[in-house]
Amino acid sequence: MIKRFIIIGVVFGLLIGGLAFFHFVFLPKMIEQAIRGAPPPTETVSAETVRVESWSPYVKAIGTVQAVNGIEVPAKTSGTVRKYFFESGADVKEGDPLVQIDDDAEQADVRSLDAQLKNAEQELERIQGLTKQGISPRKDLQAAEARRAELTAQIDKVQVVIKEKLIRAPWPGRLGIRKVDVGSYVQPGQTLVWLQSVDPVYVDFTVPENELARLKVGQAVEALFSAYPQASFNGKIDVIDPRINETTRVIAVRSVLPNPEGKILPGMFADVKVIVDAPQPVLTVARTAVTYSLYGDSVYVVIPGKSQPATPAQNAGQGVQPSPEPALQVERRFVKAGEVRGDRVSVPQGLKEGEQVVTVGQLKLRPGTNVRIDNSVALNRPVGTGIE
Repeated sequence: MIKRFIIIGVVFGLLIGGLAFFHFVFLPKMIEQAIRGAPPPTETVSAETVRVESWSPYVKAIGTVQAVNGIEVPAKTSGTVRKYFFESGADVKEGDPLVQIDDDAEQADVRSLDAQLKNAEQELERIQGLTKQGISPRKDLQAAEARRAELTAQIDKVQVVIKEKLIRAPWPGRLGIRKVDVGSYVQPGQTLVWLQSVDPVYVDFTVPENELARLKVGQAVEALFSAYPQASFNGKIDVIDPRINETTRVIAVRSVLPNPEGKILPGMFADVKVIVDAPQPVLTVARTAVTYSLYGDSVYVVIPGKSQPATPAQNAGQGVQPSPEPALQVERRFVKAGEVRGDRVSVPQGLKEGEQVVTVGQLKLRPGTNVRIDNSVALNRPVGTGIE
């Protein structure tokens, strides 16, 4: 009886050991061999050809728009505003009247002085006649002439005050927001309105001193503004400051931009590019093709792979065996990424014209991965991110 239990126990032990061996040793090895023997998967990616583009070398800077002429039109004398002749934001010509300050008192002074001058001239004529006859002394004639000259000077002085109370545009330009109303009392120097010329405008910017040798007066300037992301404004360098800032080691540059439509306003931020040389040929790839890392910049280059035989499904129902289709693989290649312009990156080293690089799908790749190119899966640009 005991011998039977021992035999049964041995049999169960062998059975359990065999099952354990199958599940934990034999089966995993079979699965591993099957995985290793299976063909590698083919990943779908987007790719494009490395191409040569013509890029103009430039110096990039940040600038600010300044008005060629811009002032806060002041009141020259005190008084009450009687009338204004403009609306806020209007364009004016040189000499156009802007504000009339009350001048009734000065006009009355002129009338009074005119009357006194008339009497002084009559008195002078009488004394001149008496002096010719030898009746009146010479000093009376001199006093009459001095009185006439004095009254004439007083009239001229009051006329200047009257002229100053009519504020006129000193040059053509565009007015800002009106700061006075009819009946307002103004003091000398008080701002009445802002006047600025809008065509052309200055764009002032600074560049490091090491870029000084590349800059010349008359070089083309391209300015971009966030208010008009789809437009560029072209001008030229007008002045290069002859002195470098001793603290920041930068040099100030002023460019002139035509502004016939008045789109550019003083104070606007400008992204400035100074074209410093003729266009040069450069190799470029899409910005999404380059992977940046601490070990260097790299791209995945599409290369010919091993031929893949047609599958049984492709052969079904066909009497002729199709020729094998060439496979595509990728290799990781370290490159030297250069300047970025828009969605393109220059690559001075590491690539050749005509090679294909992966632009979408790099995260699922490793060297030697089989790939299939489908450019319909191109990366969509996020809306509203400002990426260009």
